[in-house]
Amino acid sequence: MNWRALTAPAARTLYPVHRLHGAVLLLLLLSTLVLGMGNSLHSRLLWVGEQTWPNYYLLNPDATEPTCQLEMDVDAEVRKRVEAYKPDPDDLFSSPPNPEAIRTSLERNLELCRQEHAAYKQNLRHATPALGVFKSVEQGLADFLLENIGLTKYLFIAMFALAAAVAALDADHIALRLPRNRAEWRLSQAVQFAVNGLMVASLNAYLGRLAGSPGSESTSQLQYAWAAVFGLFMVINAVRFVNVPERMKAGSLALSSGLVLPLHSVMGLIAMSYFFLVDGYASGLAIYFGMMSNLSSMFINIGLYVLVGMVLKQTRLPELLLDVIKPWNLPSPMLASVIIFATAFPTAFTGASGIFILAVGGVVYDELRRAGAGRQLSLATTAMSGSLGVVLNPSLLVVVVAALNKEVTTTEMYGWGFWVFIMSATLFSLVVCKTEGNWKPRPAPGAFRASVLQMKPLLPYVLVTAGVILAIWGVLGLRFNEYSAPLILPLVMLALVFLDANRDSRGDDETRLKALWNRSSAAASDSAVHIGALLALIGFSISLGGILERSDVVHALFPESLTSPWIAMLVIVVMLTVIGMVMDPFGAVILVSATIAQPAIQLGIDPLHFWIVCLVAFELGYLSPPVALNHLLTRQVVGETEVLAAERTGSFWHRYERLLLPLAVMGPTLLVAAFVPLLFYAL
Repeated sequence: MNWRALTAPAARTLYPVHRLHGAVLLLLLLSTLVLGMGNSLHSRLLWVGEQTWPNYYLLNPDATEPTCQLEMDVDAEVRKRVEAYKPDPDDLFSSPPNPEAIRTSLERNLELCRQEHAAYKQNLRHATPALGVFKSVEQGLADFLLENIGLTKYLFIAMFALAAAVAALDADHIALRLPRNRAEWRLSQAVQFAVNGLMVASLNAYLGRLAGSPGSESTSQLQYAWAAVFGLFMVINAVRFVNVPERMKAGSLALSSGLVLPLHSVMGLIAMSYFFLVDGYASGLAIYFGMMSNLSSMFINIGLYVLVGMVLKQTRLPELLLDVIKPWNLPSPMLASVIIFATAFPTAFTGASGIFILAVGGVVYDELRRAGAGRQLSLATTAMSGSLGVVLNPSLLVVVVAALNKEVTTTEMYGWGFWVFIMSATLFSLVVCKTEGNWKPRPAPGAFRASVLQMKPLLPYVLVTAGVILAIWGVLGLRFNEYSAPLILPLVMLALVFLDANRDSRGDDETRLKALWNRSSAAASDSAVHIGALLALIGFSISLGGILERSDVVHALFPESLTSPWIAMLVIVVMLTVIGMVMDPFGAVILVSATIAQPAIQLGIDPLHFWIVCLVAFELGYLSPPVALNHLLTRQVVGETEVLAAERTGSFWHRYERLLLPLAVMGPTLLVAAFVPLLFYAL
């Protein structure tokens, strides 16, 4: 089996439109970057203006001279007004004016006039042509940002429409297995058509509700946009139903054919069955799916992180990093342990576990197989390489938790998340070395020197990365942290692609700029499929979570008679693990924030403790059957043939290691994270 051929970037069939939609998606994502950095740029312009022209905010190049008079005889004006008073015999409340009150008022007005004239003179001293140009740019940017506050929502819908349409055209929505014959292909397309049609029906029902609500015009426009998007998906499904790929052979449906249904469609059918048949609330599906619009910035960040991961594939950086440890000739168990520790930090920078697998999973699998690791261990390590780092800074998932729950902060969660990571990674190393044996390294003579020499090619990448981050800080005043990472990292990766496109790695007719554009658009093309699949999964996860929110399931699980934090934690662990098995973590976080979090906290569970347990449980669910999304993504980058060829001989452990190893690591990690802290505050 040639796994290298399966993991090669060119293994996926490319359609002529791939480069086009890649370019469009790249421009959409870059537009969101401009909007995201707009406020930072405006703040920086205000700072520059204040440093250049004192009291900048008061200066106006178009100011006119005040009309008030500086020369005023206050005493004479007071006498004039007193003498002008004539009592009105018909006014019972008429009284002569108070000279002192008039004097005080005139003196205050005169002082204000002096201030206006002083400000005008100061304005004249600084009102240079340079100030006029700078003020026009600053105020123009401010007006643009103010007028386009809602533009982010429409950019998100456009991104979702393009990405999900590409995923539908390429039949790359996430499912438990791929169609194997024409009947299964048509089953998948028919169910997707039905789900998209019911979504349009739900949106129409919601629009009917909005029709009689004043001030709902902007919401209605968003729903019309969503209806158009799902109408487009229906057209794509109909076309793909009729035009079955030639590679699909004739065949019939079997009991296992249901596995070809995309996970988002299954979630959609369950949610629709509840809202349409049980709850009698047809618009409920549209309302919950529409929550994505309210959190559009967060989901755009997911798209940016996916782009970061796909751009990373266009560089030699993963291979160069692995070259550093090759001189040590690490046996496969030790190499797997090193990879788990090393990949946790890039995982944090790509925002979510699945994104890293899509970006670098093929390289990780390739290196493990080259070191002699069996397929089962290689698949398990690849699936887990993107899991353990989600609790580290600057993971987007932690930012989402902190944004939706004011009881915790990102600093607290990253601090405790680091120790959770150390525990899980150490446990992984112990389990692998114990079960695989042959874990001692066999370094060649001069391994240390050779390893140090392999760091030299990494130096330009480090310098460019630092240069971009410092340049953004210097120009925009935007520091690199968990909130700015989705905006800064894409620019860093594009700079690294430009660096990587040297003469040896580009075509003879390519310039650096052309190579940058070609590789960036290719990365965006790869991103489109994954963004579409992930966002569709997240959207219907939120809709599925609406069932829990509208039902009494949470109240039944946490009755008022339940007072023990220990029993509550047991229920929480089971619930969160099950939710993690069937839902995307981002959608699951939104669901848990609205349903489980507050009852659990009221029962005495510390908020920080609860959310750390939540993240660990989600990652366990990501690696656990029946869905095991990280394993599905691993299959996507490695190839189904390679997964099916995994060893089925040996002990029970070695036959099913790719499933058992993640459970053996994340299961105890979850139990320790859940129950040990209770010993310190719940006794």
